[in-house]
Amino acid sequence: MNNGRHFRVGLIVPSSNTTMETEIPAILRAREAISPERFTFHSSRMRMKTVTKTELAAMDADSDRCAFELSDAAVDVLGYACLVAIMSMGQGYHRISEKRLHLRTVENGHPAPVVTSAGALVDGLHTLGAKRISILTPYMKPLTQLVIDYIENEEIEVIDSISLEIPDNLAVGRQDPLAPVEITKRLNSNVDVIVASACVQMPSLASVALIEDRVGLPVISSSVATTYMILKQLGLDTYVPRFGSLLSGKY
Repeated sequence: MNNGRHFRVGLIVPSSNTTMETEIPAILRAREAISPERFTFHSSRMRMKTVTKTELAAMDADSDRCAFELSDAAVDVLGYACLVAIMSMGQGYHRISEKRLHLRTVENGHPAPVVTSAGALVDGLHTLGAKRISILTPYMKPLTQLVIDYIENEEIEVIDSISLEIPDNLAVGRQDPLAPVEITKRLNSNVDVIVASACVQMPSLASVALIEDRVGLPVISSSVATTYMILKQLGLDTYVPRFGSLLSGKY
């Protein structure tokens, strides 16, 4: 008989995103196999089809509605699942977004902490003690540069990056989840951490542990970092084996 608590995880996702609602539940289902807590997942969508700065800004303006909708369901935590939307709004914007969306849940009578994938990646890198990193993104090069600038503003140096330059968000979600294993071989590994996917829509979960085994360095992805911060916000243990160092239980 399971006596663990049940938690409702609210996900704020781009309308064309298919990966976040796959990878975060996959990690937490794996956790359910070794821990008593149980999770359900509830999504609200913001319109976005093409990953451009204009569409991302319009989409972010829709996030308040999503926070209201998810707090209607009295979720225990909200995860804003679009890293580049936050990072393209200006340096440090994840703090503004998290505070504002939390306020929406308070106004709606169901206060809940808010995790953004952008903030989670930054916090996850700091947790791992990263000073120098290499990253893989699906973005066009100008958006990748925005991501690099954002991360470097948080006092983490991006030594190397690869941009796959895929503007269609559905096409990003159709990428092979094992592709990062090969692609990251082209990244400079003289770093503290490798980011296997700086995008919640680019599948990479199956690659994280394989890359980590190969390079002998911590490897994270946006979905791993977001799940880690969701667990931290819920006050839960962060041990989920085979999803990389951040979920090793050491942090």
